[in-house]
Amino acid sequence: MTEPVILTEQLGREFAGTWAVRDLDLAVQPGEIYGFLGQNGAGKTTTLRMLTGLLLPSAGRLRIAGLDHATSSRELKAQLGFVPDTPPLYDYLTGRQYVALVASLWHVPRAQRDERCERLLAMLGMDDHADELCKGYSHGTRKKIHLVAVLTTAPPVLLLDEPTSGLDPLSTRRLKELLLAEAARGTTILLSTHGLELAEQVCHRVGILARGRLRCEGTVADLRAAHGDKTLEDVFVAVTEAAT
Repeated sequence: MTEPVILTEQLGREFAGTWAVRDLDLAVQPGEIYGFLGQNGAGKTTTLRMLTGLLLPSAGRLRIAGLDHATSSRELKAQLGFVPDTPPLYDYLTGRQYVALVASLWHVPRAQRDERCERLLAMLGMDDHADELCKGYSHGTRKKIHLVAVLTTAPPVLLLDEPTSGLDPLSTRRLKELLLAEAARGTTILLSTHGLELAEQVCHRVGILARGRLRCEGTVADLRAAHGDKTLEDVFVAVTEAAT
């Protein structure tokens, strides 16, 4: 059996005596889309920030693509693409220039950069906005152009924090199609979301976090069956309420 691409063991993060995440054991397989579900403050973003190296764990260990964060931090980060809820763009670059900048920092050959960029812009309906300055972008458009930039580098592992926030229904549908296409070509995807519909439609497995702990995980069908064939919303409410 292949080693999980994302592996955490007893991972935790403490802030001033309070554990935001505790005893997290997670294993995400190659090409899998895994969804974190949880209320605000459940620990989803903290977990993503630990995986990216933006936060150091207070306890436990993590491995990505076989690399341990404690001994191979730089090499580990090179395997990742991260799209935060509020992407940091350079306001006085156009969207296309921003994508080119990110690709150059990752040493993507120009021909590959241009092909990937144009394909991704078209998939997300960004063709007509790519030459506008980033400072004029809406929240959703900023998120889409940052996603294009990240995917232009073809990262083996993609981490997404609330990927559909700020997106209109058409953009959300295009994003779902893009995530499924990326997973089909082997990209391992971990996303946090409040959108239960997104989790049901694209995630191979989901985990529900509450008060910093992973309370349950499995396919949507398995979780529903374990709770008397209730809806995913009912399962989510039951699990989070039981943790309070």
